[in-house]
Formats: sequence, structure tokens, C-alpha cells
Amino acid sequence: MKLKMILTACVIAGCGVSAVIAADDPVKVREGLMKQIGGSMGALAGIAKGEKPYDAEIVKTALTTISTNIKAFPDQFPAGSEANSEASPKIWDNMDDFKAKAAKLGADADVALAQLPADQAGVGAALGIIGKGCGDCHQAYRIKK
Repeated sequence: MKLKMILTACVIAGCGVSAVIAADDPVKVREGLMKQIGGSMGALAGIAKGEKPYDAEIVKTALTTISTNIKAFPDQFPAGSEANSEASPKIWDNMDDFKAKAAKLGADADVALAQLPADQAGVGAALGIIGKGCGDCHQAYRIKK
């Protein structure tokens, strides 16, 4: 248990260092935020699929990361930061909708965090709601490779 707590702390600390290093480049900051969200979604998916055992600390950390990062995410799209990005120019044309989608995802993550899923089925249900929010935004605002 101690090892798991130490590893979780190291991951969180490493995320903070990465954000500080890239703080002057909004493209790198938003890519870092999204990679952390993706990692959190992967951790939740592993539990929901039964590939990993349910662990309340992992669920809480993943949901906290999603909630925190998505709230900071829309601020990383200043005018002129479209180059070398997977972000669609539609973001800057529809910033209010983009921010609304991010806010909804943040609210959904907050609800899941407040009512922390207690088992694999609960994680799956929360993941379904959060995943829909991710998909809605990606479908509208991410350039497909």
C-alpha cells in the first residue's frame, strides 16, 4: 500500500514538473493536459473492463486529474496557437461552445468524484458519462489523423 501511495505521489509530482517546463508553450501545455486525461481514462477503463482490480485511490486520482485538467484546458487556446496542433480551427470560431463542452466534462467528473464509484460497475457507469463528454468534444474539435 505504501508503494502505491509513493508511486501515485511521484506521478502527480511529475505531472506538475512537466506543466512548468512547457508553461510558455500553450500547445505543449494542452497536449500535456490531454495526455494526463488520456492516462486517467485508461486507468479507469482498465478497472471498468476488469483488467485491473478496483482501487478507490486510483479511481479518485484519475477523476481528480480529469476534473482539474479539463478546467484548465480551454485557457490553453490563445489566438495564434493553432499551428502544429491537432486542435481544429473550429475551436477559435466556436470558443463558447468549446468552453461549454469542457465545463460539462468537468462537471461530470466532479459528480463522479463526489459520488466516488465503489466498484467496477460504478467505474464503468462513470466512464460512460465522462467518455461521452470526451467524444463530443473530440468529434467537434479535434483534427483526425
